[in-house]
Amino acid sequence: MRNTLRAAVATALAALTVVAVTACAAIPTDGPVRAGQSVKDESISGVDFRPDKPVDGSDQTAILRGFVAAGTGAQDDYAIAREFLADGFAKKWNPRRGVTILQGSGTVERVADRELTYTLTASATVDQDGEYTQAVRPTTSTLTFQFVRQDGQWRIAYAPDGIILTPVSFESVFQEHALYFFDPTYQFLVPDERWFLARSSTSTRIASALLAGPADWLKGAVVSAFPEGTQLSLNAVTIDNGTALVDLSSDALSSSNDDKARMREQLTRSLASVASVSSVSITFEGATFSGAEQDGTPAQVNPDVDPRPLVVRDDQVGFATAGGKVAPLGGGLADNVAGLDPRSLALSASGTVAAVGNASGVVVARGKDALRVDATPGLVPPSIDDLDFVWVGRSDDTGQVTAYGLGGDPHAVKTTLPQGKLVSFQLSRDSTRALALIETADGPALYVMAVVRGADRTPTSLGSPVRVQAASGDAVGAAWVNDSDVVSVAQTDAGSEVVRSTVGGQSSTLPKAEGVATAVVGGDGGSMLLRMSDGSVLRSTGGGWDTTGVTADVLGVQR
Repeated sequence: MRNTLRAAVATALAALTVVAVTACAAIPTDGPVRAGQSVKDESISGVDFRPDKPVDGSDQTAILRGFVAAGTGAQDDYAIAREFLADGFAKKWNPRRGVTILQGSGTVERVADRELTYTLTASATVDQDGEYTQAVRPTTSTLTFQFVRQDGQWRIAYAPDGIILTPVSFESVFQEHALYFFDPTYQFLVPDERWFLARSSTSTRIASALLAGPADWLKGAVVSAFPEGTQLSLNAVTIDNGTALVDLSSDALSSSNDDKARMREQLTRSLASVASVSSVSITFEGATFSGAEQDGTPAQVNPDVDPRPLVVRDDQVGFATAGGKVAPLGGGLADNVAGLDPRSLALSASGTVAAVGNASGVVVARGKDALRVDATPGLVPPSIDDLDFVWVGRSDDTGQVTAYGLGGDPHAVKTTLPQGKLVSFQLSRDSTRALALIETADGPALYVMAVVRGADRTPTSLGSPVRVQAASGDAVGAAWVNDSDVVSVAQTDAGSEVVRSTVGGQSSTLPKAEGVATAVVGGDGGSMLLRMSDGSVLRSTGGGWDTTGVTADVLGVQR
C-alpha cells in the first residue's frame, strides 16, 4: 500500500497547478452571504456496507449485536445504527469519536434487567482525529449499554461514543492518509499518518485535520505554514474535474509569499493521496489570488539513500556492489574510518561526516580528522542527523541520550522512555524523530519520539514516546526504512524475526531470515538490509529475503 501511495503522490504532484496567494487583492466586504456546499458522504472505497435494521421483537442481546454490526454503515451519518437507539439518545451518540478494532468476537453479559455489558479485545484504536494506535498486546475492555422500551421494542438508551469494527471491515471502510508538516528548517516535509472514512468527504477531513495541526506527540518537532486559527472558510473541500477547491479563512492573508507557497505545498502533498484529486486551487474567503512563488527548492519528501550497502570490510569503507568492489568514501574519510577499527558506522547525508562506534567509545570522523566525543562504556551504535549532531546512548540508561556537536560539545537530552536495556537509537532521515529499541522484562519494546530543538537547532528534549510493534525474541536492532516506516529485528530459535511498522499505522511480520542477524538498516526505495553472522548482507522490500552478493564486517547506516 505504501508504494502505491507514494506513486500516487508523485503522479499527482507532477500535474499540480495551484492558485497561490498574494497580498495585492482584498477580501470581499459586501455582497450576499456565501453558503458552502453540503458535505456528501458517499463511499469511494468500492465497498458500501448495508447493515440490517432492527427486527421487531428482538431481545436486548440481539439489539446490542445489531447495533455493533451497524457500525459498518456510515451513510447518512450512521442512520441505520441510530435506529437501534432510543429517540432521546439517537442524536446524542457520536459515532465519530473513535473506532475500536475488534480482535475475535465480543462477549455479551447481563448485569441488570435493562443493562448489558459488551467485553471485547481490541487490536487497535483510531481516535476522533484519525490517529491510529496499535495495541502492542491485546487490550480487553468492557462497555456498558442501557436499554429502554420504546413503542413496545427494546432500544438502546445509552451506548459509548464511537464504533466497533472487525479488521476486515475497518480496512474496507477506512483509508490511510498522510498529513504533511515541515521540519523547522523547511527542508523536509514530515508525514503525520491519519485514518479517515473512505468517503467523498475525505478531502474535507484531510484539509481540516491539516489546519488543526500535527498530532500531539509530533508537536515541537514539526511546524505548519498555516497561521494558528486558519480554518476552512466553507464547510467542505469540493472537487471539480479533479481540482480540489480549498477556501481558507482570512487568517493567512498577512503571511509572507514563502509561507503562502509552503501552505500550497502542505495542501498539495496531503491531498495527493485522494485518488480523485489531481490539482488544488486555493482561495481566501472566496477571493482568488495568484503570483506567489516560493524562493529556493521545494522541501524534500521521503529522502532516499544510495542503493549500494554502506560497509566496512577489512580495510575498506564505502559502498559495496555484488561484484565485491567497494567504492571508498572520499576526502580521506574511508582510510580515517578504517583506522578507527569500527564496530558501527553512521554516515551523514553529505557523505563527509561519519559517526563511528568502536571499543573505546564514539568518534566523529571528518575527512582525515577524528575526534573522540564519548568514551563511556556500554554505548549503543551512534546516530547522526542533518544538523551537525551525533547522538549517543548508553545501554544501561534509557532516561537520557547525549547529542554532541561536531566539535565535541555535549548536550544532554532527557527522555521519558521506560526502564530497560537500550539496544539501538537512531534518528529519522529528516532529523525530526528518534527511534529507540529497548529490551525489557516483557521483551523488546520499540518507541518513536519527536526531537525538540531550540532556536539554534540544538536538541533540547525528546517528546512523549509512541510505542509501535516490535519483533519478538532477543532484540537485535531497529532502523528507519523511510519517512513513515520502521523495522525491528529479534532473534528466535526459528530464525530472525523482522517486523515492519508504519508510525501511526499498521504492522506486518516479514518472512524469517535463516540464520542469525546482527544488524538491520534501511536501504533505498523502502527496502531493508540485514547483516547476518557470516557477514552476508540480505535485502527485502517486504517479501522474502534476497542475497545482495555483498559481505560486510560492519553494515553502516546512511542518511
